[in-house]
Amino acid sequence: MLVGGKGTRLRPLTLSAPKPLLPTAGVPFLSHQLARAAECGVTHVVLATSYQADMFTEAFGDGSQFGLSVEYMYEPVPLGTGGGIRNASARLRGGPDDPIVILNGDILSGHDVTAQVALHEKNRAAVTLHLVKVDDPSRYGCVETDLNGRVLKFLEKTPNPPTNLINAGCYVFRRSVIDSIPSGEVVSVEKQTFPGLIAGGDVVMAYPEFSYWLDVGTPEAFVQGSCDVVRGRMPSPAMPGSCGESLLLDGASVAPDASVSSGTCVGVASRVGPGATVTGSVVFDDASIGAGASVSDSIIGRGAVIGDGAMVSGAVIGDGVFVAPGNELARGIRVWPGVRLEETSIRFSSDA
Repeated sequence: MLVGGKGTRLRPLTLSAPKPLLPTAGVPFLSHQLARAAECGVTHVVLATSYQADMFTEAFGDGSQFGLSVEYMYEPVPLGTGGGIRNASARLRGGPDDPIVILNGDILSGHDVTAQVALHEKNRAAVTLHLVKVDDPSRYGCVETDLNGRVLKFLEKTPNPPTNLINAGCYVFRRSVIDSIPSGEVVSVEKQTFPGLIAGGDVVMAYPEFSYWLDVGTPEAFVQGSCDVVRGRMPSPAMPGSCGESLLLDGASVAPDASVSSGTCVGVASRVGPGATVTGSVVFDDASIGAGASVSDSIIGRGAVIGDGAMVSGAVIGDGVFVAPGNELARGIRVWPGVRLEETSIRFSSDA
């Protein structure tokens, strides 16, 4: 699992924790991937870490909570997707022809990994790529295939993509292919490894499956992913409770006349005051939503305080932020940790 990125698209949340560890439907995001991997029959996982690497060990230890054996490989300097995979190979097990599943650490997917591995082995492929269809393929690496599913071209983020089938961030590699990636160098599998294999005549297969899939790298997608897990749209064995319109973690309190809905998760010891409305949002631990406040499509950081009557829509509120009563925060605003928005009746519309 590739979890070394800095998660810059999710700042300021990722200033204090790596993206794969951000609370998602009540648990660190990576918990959902690890639990699904175990459910698919995976027994051994290597986490390729770099940014704030020690936090992964603290969160997951030896992996026994998931019925897995989890090991860690650290990159002092980020080596790209291919370099990270090669660096992690020192902890891999098995022989040169064994299949190795590679997962990007920011993808929420319900696809059948077992079926992807079976297709890979049936075709004796060098690599097999999970593909999905998207409306805007220009944001991703798009993949052209022949009628038999063999990959003909891999085009990384081109402005005029010839297909809407994109790389979904789950690969099955033959172990010997990983060992052929240069060691200690910055390598991109998307720009170097995959095109090189195709050009060299190796079998690179596509596994198109169009079940639930989401790149959670932006605040909007992060909120959507958490809410989808809470509501059961993306089933996860790591979900710490029953699916429904809301998830309240230990010690969370919601006033009797408050409304919490649309997949909102309210963190440990957080409070939602009288008459408040929270819809489609992620509220981290120890946060407080004041009386009559309205929070929608937003992320409220650990220990943040949303004052009485304040309105927060489509915003990212960092840890420990104070929003004074009556303020209105416009869609897209990101408030850095510890900031105090003291003024009242002001519409904030840029980074604070």
